[in-house]
Amino acid sequence: MAEQTALADIRADGAGKPDTAVVRDALGVGVAVGLSGFAFGVTSAGSGLTVWQTCALSLLVFTGASQFALVGALAAGGNPLTAAAGAFFLGVRNAFYGLRLSQLLALPRAVRPFAAQWVIDETAAVSLAQPGRRAARIGFTVTGLSLYLLWNLTTLLGALGAEAIGDTDAWGLDAAGPAVFLALLAPMLRTTTERTVAALAVLLGLGLLPVLPAGVPVLAAALAAPVVLYAQGRRGASRTGGASPQAPEGRTGGASPQAPEDKQDRDDERRGEQR
Repeated sequence: MAEQTALADIRADGAGKPDTAVVRDALGVGVAVGLSGFAFGVTSAGSGLTVWQTCALSLLVFTGASQFALVGALAAGGNPLTAAAGAFFLGVRNAFYGLRLSQLLALPRAVRPFAAQWVIDETAAVSLAQPGRRAARIGFTVTGLSLYLLWNLTTLLGALGAEAIGDTDAWGLDAAGPAVFLALLAPMLRTTTERTVAALAVLLGLGLLPVLPAGVPVLAAALAAPVVLYAQGRRGASRTGGASPQAPEGRTGGASPQAPEDKQDRDDERRGEQR
């Protein structure tokens, strides 16, 4: 067991990818996403929040989807508690990222509280894509640092320039947040189950938007995951409880995977008797 652990540590720290390549990829993600902080600053200021409130959200919350959900619900006239609840549930996913990243990065205990602020979609994606622990740590640090600095800077610029821009809806900046979130989410939908959950969530969110208060459709869309998983569980149970295993069919003489093996055994027995 000790030898296996040591080998795992060696593989985790192995240099499978040049540091410069990791830094380049991390900076690409940090800069590309960080620029969308300008759209958040404009949208937040346009929804009635002050410059300081807008900047505080980016500094303290620092998870774009939750921030856009909060200001979007407030701009639509939603209850602040409902808007905060929707933003909270969107941010819960970061806790699950943290469970995986804590094992992958294995940061010192003194650093973990500060690193937790950077546990978001982008840092998790870059870190998990690396072949070793060293590359994962570099990717996490560079992505988190570049994105945090640029996101907060562009948030400030967007909030200050909101009055000069005027109506954010006319510029389409109110759609920038959902567009960025969908662009990050789409590549992660690799299985049929994930695509089904996403499609059902979209249908629930859009379908309930005209009849429920602002912010509530986002909460209702979260029901898509348990509904799809329950339906899959029922379908799997019906399959296993119906047809009998394949082995009995092979004994009746039908074409089954066991038939060639049985024939070979009988041929061997005949040859043995002849000898």
